[in-house]
Amino acid sequence: MPQISIIQKTDILEAGRFDAEYFKREYLEIEQKVNKTGYFLLKNISKNHNNKREPIKKESRGSGEYPYYGAQGIGSYIDKYIFDGEYLLVAEDGENLRSRKNDIAFSVNGKFWVNNHAHILSFDNFKIEQIVRNYLNILPIRAISGVAQPKLSKENLDNIRIPKILFNNDFQIKIEKIVKEAHQKQAQSKQLYQQAEQLLLEELDLVDYQPQHQLSFSTTKNDIVAAQRFDSEYFQPKYFDIINKIENYLGGFDEIKNIVNWKKGIEVGTDAYTKAGKNFVRVSDVSVNGIEAENRKISIALFTKIKDKFQPKKGDILFSKDGTIGISYVLKSDIDGIISSAFLRLALKDGYQNFEKECLTLILNSIICKLQIEQLSGGAIIAHLKPSDFEKFKIPLIKSSIQTKISNKITQSHQLRAESKELLECAKLKVEQEIEKPLVAINNLNPSNLPSKKPND
Repeated sequence: MPQISIIQKTDILEAGRFDAEYFKREYLEIEQKVNKTGYFLLKNISKNHNNKREPIKKESRGSGEYPYYGAQGIGSYIDKYIFDGEYLLVAEDGENLRSRKNDIAFSVNGKFWVNNHAHILSFDNFKIEQIVRNYLNILPIRAISGVAQPKLSKENLDNIRIPKILFNNDFQIKIEKIVKEAHQKQAQSKQLYQQAEQLLLEELDLVDYQPQHQLSFSTTKNDIVAAQRFDSEYFQPKYFDIINKIENYLGGFDEIKNIVNWKKGIEVGTDAYTKAGKNFVRVSDVSVNGIEAENRKISIALFTKIKDKFQPKKGDILFSKDGTIGISYVLKSDIDGIISSAFLRLALKDGYQNFEKECLTLILNSIICKLQIEQLSGGAIIAHLKPSDFEKFKIPLIKSSIQTKISNKITQSHQLRAESKELLECAKLKVEQEIEKPLVAINNLNPSNLPSKKPND
């Protein structure tokens, strides 16, 4: 529903902007609440390092031992509140730009490399860092400019207002306790998932396995005719090496087409997107840990029309076949919406009802299938895997006892991750509730007397 905001000319002059987005009602309401309680400017309670510099050269990437994180390695406040993802290894360490304990990496572009498109906010105290982190994640960032590639300047970041009321010592202790427990559960979750991966690799004798890319090799005319492919990459020996390891597994193997039935999602088109309604889940919304975001909606009327064919249910396995191929996840509940055509929805066939779904999902996410995806997928601009090629995947029939161990660890991992997410949502809610409280006597708070003692590890 369209809304209007009534502002003064002086507000426009002070902001130096007159775009309607900047003066949205929700932004103005938050600003009023913060102004009533009093505030610190972010620059007065943090050490803001502007890491802007020339990007690391392509030839340096992958050539050293220092992690170089990009947008894909830094995620949302709820699920990836630390560097936790893909990164490149570079030869230069950027000592003066290195992030340390209690730092917050705050992106200034839609896509960024930390070393040239991020601000690092440093804090001397864990409690203060968590207060600011929680607040920044409930605050709509009005100061962002640009449409095609949104940006946030250092000056605008410096001048974000942090309510004084959040720096009450008892409140800080509450937030610290919640966030630390969330961190612990997140760490336990990652450890359990890694243990499940280790069990799988040990069973297949693939621990420390590294596929070897060869510059020269040969194949036969018969192989080319059988594959109906003549691109050299398809015949890389590393792909046939992993297939041999699967076929030689003592427990046996089978093609995925004999293990699961699949149904493809649907592409509704951008014209079908609405501001409210049911979720339209795309590949960018999903990871091996589940649905991370739901950024697109479709109308309830459209959902009702197509849900019988395209609404995934609890227990279904999602598998991405386009874009980022090979993301697989077992749904823990029905999706309140539908999935895009970039997904296959998998269900076990009658003969494989006892195959542990979490174990099958781990196999699909592992190097075992990643190499098969590399060999079979095509697409110049957007990677694409045809369902007919997916059906050719060879899956090791892991012993049932190992399947059970793997499934238990992954189930526990997902549960701990969910609990961590709930705790961080709780911390976020408490920050929101604290701002809503009536004005209190907090004028004696100032940046110079904020607690600086670091918590014990």
